[in-house]
Amino acid sequence: MSGPAAFDNTGLFPFQKGRYRAEAGDGVRDAALALRALCFRGQGQDDRDRYDAQCLHVILRDLQSDHVVCCFRLLLLPAADIEHSYSAQFYDLTKLAQLTAPVMELGRFSLHPDWHDPDILRLAWAAMTRIVDARGVGVLFGCASFAGVLAAKHSHALRWLAARHLGPEALRPRIRSPLAFDYRQAFADQTPDLRRATAQMPPLLRSYLAMGGWVSDHAVADPELDTLHVLTAVEIAAIPPARARALREIAASGD
Repeated sequence: MSGPAAFDNTGLFPFQKGRYRAEAGDGVRDAALALRALCFRGQGQDDRDRYDAQCLHVILRDLQSDHVVCCFRLLLLPAADIEHSYSAQFYDLTKLAQLTAPVMELGRFSLHPDWHDPDILRLAWAAMTRIVDARGVGVLFGCASFAGVLAAKHSHALRWLAARHLGPEALRPRIRSPLAFDYRQAFADQTPDLRRATAQMPPLLRSYLAMGGWVSDHAVADPELDTLHVLTAVEIAAIPPARARALREIAASGD
């Protein structure tokens, strides 16, 4: 498995745009863990796991207040090693393992609940874009989480995903987890409400979809984190040209 020593980010971080700065490496891990605990478990709890040692940790810092407003971790892998990813615990990713370009897993994406500036999300994607372009990544993937394990709470969003955003059969994950929920079949005869679906959709998942991303046809419950997640993937070559151009402009224009 690729580890931190193989993940050379010389010249990629830090960089800033406006009032926010993207920082990466082992030195920001504690700050990232603190925000992850706040978002996923509750302040003061421990969110570290066995995957942290293999990942690049990234934070976004507000330069005016010095607050950490966003964090995530990235795992760069040859496609053939995708079974070593966090997501592979829950999804059978055998089809994705046949790809030739490297893949990168985005995990534990956390936005501080008191910060709602859309520039934060834009800079986060620009930071990922720097790595995607530098390492020739073909697919960016990860588990996009809904808060709460009950599918009924997210039914309109799941119906919309089933109707509009399922991945291609050639790449779509198969069921692995005993806690999988086949929402495509469960909601097959129910019409989604776009307004309600949009309101239920987590910001990260909305961003994935805006870039042409696709999702698995089933969700998986995670009782430990009280979340329901779908495997989400973006094929880099399929990102709409205007969106890709905008991300690369931000990524290249750091102060």
